[in-house]
Amino acid sequence: MSENQNLLAEQRRALILDEVRRRGGVRVNELTRKLGVSDMTVRRDLDALARQGVLEKVHGGAVPVVEASTHEPGFEAKSGLELTAKEDIARTAAELVAPGTAIALSGGTTTYALAHHLLEVPDLTVVTNSVRVADVFHAAQRTSGQRQGAATVVLTGGVRTPSDSLVGPVADQAIAALHFDMLFLGVHGISVEAGLSTPNLAEAETNRRLVQSARRVVVVADHTKWGTVGLSSFAALEQVDTLVTDAGLPAEARADISEHVRLVVAGELTDGADI
Repeated sequence: MSENQNLLAEQRRALILDEVRRRGGVRVNELTRKLGVSDMTVRRDLDALARQGVLEKVHGGAVPVVEASTHEPGFEAKSGLELTAKEDIARTAAELVAPGTAIALSGGTTTYALAHHLLEVPDLTVVTNSVRVADVFHAAQRTSGQRQGAATVVLTGGVRTPSDSLVGPVADQAIAALHFDMLFLGVHGISVEAGLSTPNLAEAETNRRLVQSARRVVVVADHTKWGTVGLSSFAALEQVDTLVTDAGLPAEARADISEHVRLVVAGELTDGADI
């Protein structure tokens, strides 16, 4: 379509990945017509997505990668996916945070995006088991100095996972001794039957402790997480207060989720809406 000719590579690849997952496979010539770009551009996009491990190239096109429930992509592999959706979710989720509160951020690329939007919220206490999230706040302090109202950051310690989260007994004990107003939780997968899940058993236990220590649980997850099930479930949907997601979530999924949790779709809020 001609209106797609000027799409950024990130946006174009997100559209390609959505098409592959929705249809179970696509051909290169179909994508060139749909996106209004050259055959070479589509092939470069497929190469990039294949390197990230999110699809498999086949003769003349691409098919989805069927991941085992134990497969855990690294932070870098996940960080290039659904960037626009994650940014929208992060911006919306940040509006839920009041100055002076104690919050927790789990590991993940969406919570990493959220951390950047929280830098200007004054007097926060931030508990996190994410090395990447902690680095966002520490880098801001190194750049601007110890400004008044800067966040106090508590990094739990623990054993590092492929997604740069800290898990295990050290992290679990640290979290169990704390109480925070709100938890922002990134997830590997979410479904009605399995609830929130992860492929990492140790991370599942650490996430359980985070949920138990929070007065309010907010899941931040783009639409591709819906229907994905990891090896270990760590919370039921009923334990979640709010799910912040993006506009790509299908209507049927929205109806299913809304029966269990409060659903907030980034970019679809009316002006002045209470989120």
